[in-house]
Amino acid sequence: QVHLVESGGGLVQAGGSLRLSCAASGRTVSSNSMAWFRQAPGKEREFVAAINWSGGSTYYGDSVKGRFTISRDNAKNTVYLQMNSLKPEDTAVYYCAVHRTFGVISTVRGDYQYWGQGTQLTVSS
Repeated sequence: QVHLVESGGGLVQAGGSLRLSCAASGRTVSSNSMAWFRQAPGKEREFVAAINWSGGSTYYGDSVKGRFTISRDNAKNTVYLQMNSLKPEDTAVYYCAVHRTFGVISTVRGDYQYWGQGTQLTVSS
């Protein structure tokens, strides 16, 4: 069993930056891809970014490409999401997740087995 705790959310002005963290406990996740998803009120949960086990491969949703950067520290069992040039449309609850299969990376929500409780990001205009 893996327990994920996100942190770092908050209120930021448009154009600002913020870094989210997601710490995993229960077992090491160093062999699993990890990802960030987000869900705005009234909308489906959408893919934001994913990173493979080594950090050597990353994927981004089109709406965040060039502005967000995903990274991980396997020694700390933690994944990060650096968010720059934030926009009001980035406002959402951000969730981190662990892929259900070792060594596989994907952007599909159903491929991720463990989820955190989410952290709220609000970007004011």
